[in-house]
Amino acid sequence: MRNVRRADRLFEIIQFMRRKDVVRARDLSEALEVSERTIYRDIQDLITSGVPIEGEAGIGYVLKAGFDLPPLMFKEQEIEALVLGARIIESWADAELATAATDVIAKIEAVIPDRLRGYMANTALLAPTSHYMEPIGFDLAELRRALRNQLKVHFAYRNVYGLDSVRTVRPLSLAYFGPVWMLAAWCELRNDFRTFRLDRIENFGLREDRFRQEPGKTLHDFLKRPQTWTRGAPGAAGLTG
Repeated sequence: MRNVRRADRLFEIIQFMRRKDVVRARDLSEALEVSERTIYRDIQDLITSGVPIEGEAGIGYVLKAGFDLPPLMFKEQEIEALVLGARIIESWADAELATAATDVIAKIEAVIPDRLRGYMANTALLAPTSHYMEPIGFDLAELRRALRNQLKVHFAYRNVYGLDSVRTVRPLSLAYFGPVWMLAAWCELRNDFRTFRLDRIENFGLREDRFRQEPGKTLHDFLKRPQTWTRGAPGAAGLTG
């Protein structure tokens, strides 16, 4: 099942009902990958909050014509920031994150006034799709999952000097220094912070045991060190590997 915040799920239910005349709980359950019982509870909560939904379990539900979500108000510069950020992610991140960026823009377009919707569609800020990025030999989405859930990762690594090692690390942050993605982590082999170029990682794997935040081993501690990222950036020595 998808791990979706409840507020996002309620939004998706409304959007789903806006596209169809009659919606069954079973259809919503399958589309949102939750139980029908959860859908019934969500619909009842939407009705209680004032959303004009009619129908009943086993038959289907209808969203009354004319209902719309309150418009989100953005300045033109805020629209430009959102669109450019999404386009950069679509161009430079992994496929899962690129799809998420596209979905974010679609959700915003669905609830902003017509004037801003047109401005958003025609914003002339672009991110090039033809670019070079050092190839990564594993699924970047898995590393992001490790970051979210505080999961250790295990991999083989070849450093700038061509030396090979096997590492188990606590991932702390990802940063992009074109054309290279970098991982900042607490390395159990070195018992210290290290940064790793993702294109030099092989045999990447997740450990399902979560690590706890410990004083001296956190992202905040890493960032307190002067020039931490720049020393680990491509072409620099320091904390790399």
